[in-house]
Amino acid sequence: MYAFTSDDVAFLRSAAGAAALAEVDALPFSDASRLHDVGVARKLLGPSSAPVVETVLLRRRAAAKLDSAGSWLFTDDALQQATASAIARHRAARFAGRDVHDVTCSIGADLHALSAVAARCVGSDLDPVRLAMARNNVPGQLVVRADALRPVSRGTAVTADPARRDSSGRRKWHPADFVPPLDSLAEVYADVDLAVKCAPGIDFAVAPWADEIEVVSLDGAVREACLWTRGLATAGVSRRASVLSGSGSWTLTDAEPDDCPVAAPGEWIVDPDGAVVRAGLVRHYAARHGLWQLDERIAYLSGSTPPPGIRAFRVLEHGHYAEKALRALLKTRGVGRLEILVRGLDVDPNTLRKRLKLSGPGDATVVLTRVGSRPVFLLCQAERT
Repeated sequence: MYAFTSDDVAFLRSAAGAAALAEVDALPFSDASRLHDVGVARKLLGPSSAPVVETVLLRRRAAAKLDSAGSWLFTDDALQQATASAIARHRAARFAGRDVHDVTCSIGADLHALSAVAARCVGSDLDPVRLAMARNNVPGQLVVRADALRPVSRGTAVTADPARRDSSGRRKWHPADFVPPLDSLAEVYADVDLAVKCAPGIDFAVAPWADEIEVVSLDGAVREACLWTRGLATAGVSRRASVLSGSGSWTLTDAEPDDCPVAAPGEWIVDPDGAVVRAGLVRHYAARHGLWQLDERIAYLSGSTPPPGIRAFRVLEHGHYAEKALRALLKTRGVGRLEILVRGLDVDPNTLRKRLKLSGPGDATVVLTRVGSRPVFLLCQAERT
């Protein structure tokens, strides 16, 4: 991992740096050619080759995550923590028309989205290299060096994305170890409308000061939890799941009904999006779509008609789960390719798949779960609704 300096950033932003980036970007850097291409870059650029090559490679990695990656500057760590553009736009929408201060702006991924909707916005950070990169990435926006825990703006809503990795790249799991610490942010900005981006696995109990917790997924992967306070939170809502995708987005909150019966499996099994599960809104999702639970402690749902636009599972057979009986059933049906989904049982899908000794031309999905104290299987066919 290359450690960028302020001089590197100044070179990359210069006309000579732009020319060097364009020249090196013409190289393929495939697995087969990478060593050769690095050598070519060294011959062309000498000591300047390292930041140029690293930037070209980072831009290629960022292309699927950030809209303007082709002209941006990054460090490896900053790119890893940068908010995907689709999520940044979604979050920025709550700040529309407001004056906003991003107090941990890093390379400017969130600041870029805010600049499109906020009345005015400012970004700040302590890292001079990342600040220089932010000035390149979000031109025309005020970017200053400041400690997030020492406010330098007034009358603004505040957004923060505390660092959750140490200097060696290892994840920090305890909110007190975030930089800045989560409770410190909440204390300093107790009288300000605040939004804090966190990892989706955060224990919600550590943020009793959050008026609304929103869990966001993008294209099926749960990506973040955002803690909203005061005027940024939605009245009457304490939990929200926002499901974003290229084919459409939707949201679900705990203000909706959660009347959801528990019953035997129907024609379909539905595995709700991870944001719904993480936000604790499985019953609300079921009520919205006329589904029911197999067990009140398990997130799998069932129904006669699955929601549109999802991957659902048409039930072929179901019953008591025993490995030997399942192996015999799969053999009878000629299942050679099997997707194994598990909730509520101590079963490792990869280990089980080997023991099932699959053979045959068919494919199927088996859902293994618990109903009460009884382990059950549901043999299904996956379909896109």
